[in-house]
Amino acid sequence: MSPLTICLIIFALMVIGFCSGKYSLATISLVSMMALVLTGCMDAKDALTYFSNNNVIMIAGMCVVAAGFNRTQFCTNVANGISRVSKGSLNKMMFGYVLIGMLLSQFIQSPIVAMGIVTPMLLASAESMGLKSSKVVFPLGVATVVTCCTLPVGAGATVAAELNGYLESYGYLDHMVGILDPMVGRLPLLVICVIYCSFFATKFAPDEPIVKSITEVKQGAGRVALKPFQEYAGIFIFFADAVALMCAKQIGMQNWEITVIGALAMVLCGVLKPREATASLPVSMLLLIVGALAMSGALSSTGAGDLIGGHIAGIVDSVNGNSYIIGFIFFIIPFVMTQVMQNRGTMLIFHPIAIATCSSIGANPVGLMILIQAACLSAFMTPMATAAIPYMMECGGYDQRSMFKQSWLFAIICCVVSVGWIMTVFPLG
Repeated sequence: MSPLTICLIIFALMVIGFCSGKYSLATISLVSMMALVLTGCMDAKDALTYFSNNNVIMIAGMCVVAAGFNRTQFCTNVANGISRVSKGSLNKMMFGYVLIGMLLSQFIQSPIVAMGIVTPMLLASAESMGLKSSKVVFPLGVATVVTCCTLPVGAGATVAAELNGYLESYGYLDHMVGILDPMVGRLPLLVICVIYCSFFATKFAPDEPIVKSITEVKQGAGRVALKPFQEYAGIFIFFADAVALMCAKQIGMQNWEITVIGALAMVLCGVLKPREATASLPVSMLLLIVGALAMSGALSSTGAGDLIGGHIAGIVDSVNGNSYIIGFIFFIIPFVMTQVMQNRGTMLIFHPIAIATCSSIGANPVGLMILIQAACLSAFMTPMATAAIPYMMECGGYDQRSMFKQSWLFAIICCVVSVGWIMTVFPLG
């Protein structure tokens, strides 16, 4: 069998394992990665690099920083304040946190970082209202993922330039992407996402964690109140870390560097003891991410994306250039593929296909390119989609089956809204 066939078989077994619930997600994830190595689908050295992946280190550091912030009274006071303002209303509370998560996701390109900043306060508010993490984490996670880089600020300001780079590299300069075009195309979904995640997503969320969440595992440990210096240090380090993550490019640092420095500062200032910092590391989550990234990389390197992309041109020809049908094809296929491959790799495959397709029929590719970006940034159903999903699953106590149950309706909404609006505003003709 070819490496592609073997990789697809291992992937199918991985999904079945995730859904079975017989073993932990981390166990299934690492078994799949080792199967890729043993069958020759992935080099052992390449597999090893995933343990030192930027996202893995960044998440580990952010979890320690969040644990230190959780030790302070500030986190509890803010959570209690939001709970009082919401007057016991779950919807009002979620609206506040979803709005904060969405805004952070415009300035920070990584949804996992935005989640790491907001989740500690959200969980504190949920606890004060007698709610479990499983009820509130999914809506926040989806909002930070789906709305990422929609507005032309922060990382979102470079989206138009990136899309124009694809057009220039292909030499198709009849149409160019305006700086506000990506926002115009994705703004309706942003608004609908905030509304859905605030007022409807919780209705589909389980009342109790399906699997033991990392928040449950760490509950019950006796805590001594922090001294004034440690209290203020914990608050300062957390927000300094958040600001530094927003301005990472300007200060010339990578996200993982910032979170690791923040984690060390929490220990050095006495906010966390070394043993507490070590205990706050979500090893299961980190191993899940390692395996998921490895599977994503293997699917990309073995040619799964190119195989699927190569058949699209013929499908497009058969629908006689209908903007909405072609738009649906260029949304749904990247959307599905990004559940198992990283969004950047999927975009690299489909942007050239969209440009080539439009060039051959003299059409405007701007709408399709924005649609592909929307599809790839709307992946939230599996741990392979983006590093934010394993974090969401571990914090909320979700298994793969419960993720599908919560995801399917909003996935349809994402598709309908994106295709309907973008192909109306940016038609092919």
